[in-house]
Amino acid sequence: MKNILVTGASGFIGSNYLNHILDERDDYNIINLDKLTYAGNLENLKQSENKKNYHFVKGDICNGELVDYLFQKFNIKYVINFAAESHVDRSILGSKVFYETNVIGTNVLLETARRREVEKFLQVSTDEVYGSLGTEGLFTEETPISPNSPYSSSKAAADMMVQAFHHTYGMPVVTTRCSNNYGPFQFPEKLIPLVILNSLSGKKLPVYGDGMNVRDWIYVIDHNKAIDLVFEKGRVGEVYNIGASNEMPNIQIIKLILQYLKKSEDLIEYVKDRPGHDRRYAIDSSKIQNELGWKPEFSFEQAIEHTIEWYLENKQWWQRIISGDYLKYYNLQYNKR
Repeated sequence: MKNILVTGASGFIGSNYLNHILDERDDYNIINLDKLTYAGNLENLKQSENKKNYHFVKGDICNGELVDYLFQKFNIKYVINFAAESHVDRSILGSKVFYETNVIGTNVLLETARRREVEKFLQVSTDEVYGSLGTEGLFTEETPISPNSPYSSSKAAADMMVQAFHHTYGMPVVTTRCSNNYGPFQFPEKLIPLVILNSLSGKKLPVYGDGMNVRDWIYVIDHNKAIDLVFEKGRVGEVYNIGASNEMPNIQIIKLILQYLKKSEDLIEYVKDRPGHDRRYAIDSSKIQNELGWKPEFSFEQAIEHTIEWYLENKQWWQRIISGDYLKYYNLQYNKR
């Protein structure tokens, strides 16, 4: 049995990972440490919350005493760090919490993992640490780090710290950097769920600049299968880029969703571009494909339809987020225990 501390696993990507992995593996004992900020939602984990090999702990990765206690109590030998503040717009409005969680929090985890001699530490990162691409080329693992937002700079700092702990202390670390995710349970502030929900409500769809900022989109299940493969077989000290080669400008995504929902493009409203908006991201994932045999299983056309249908079929889930009722789920489920 592998005792694994998975941090921030009540958010979008982390919860999809836990639901997937707990269905696939009974030899993992998962401890989910999550602060439950606004983007943490325990309702994402309803299907997993009663499994014997799953434990939830509400807490902050910046709390060194708590982190050390959990390592000792559960004999933690593996860490997968999803915990992060991740919304670029929010980082522009206020950066402090991004550096606290993404940098200081990662340092607390690394220091504790080093003392407790973990067998693997997997840092879940982002392609945004590379900065912005021109019209040509792809991000490889050798692309120099050049972040352009408070969010991406905090993740870049954490990535460099992870590598430093490997080179200085010999810690068995590995880092994944993924392109833009989409799928079930994504918080409504992000582009795809925002467009879906605003369209259903007849609200305007704000589009930054000319809408031609390009992102490389990957279905969250494909991302999480890659993470599991890197966790099991990734070479210590290495970075693995994860992408599905689905480059699309934001405006094309928006129009595709409007077409699927049979809504008018009159809902589109072009607004002033955000500061430091990176023009293009695109991932070269040949390393993980060649070394570990991973490849995306879902086409964009298949997965975006599934994603839209999921939001249509799970109206109560996103209505509870909009109303704020989802924040009460912890009190209802855990405080009574």
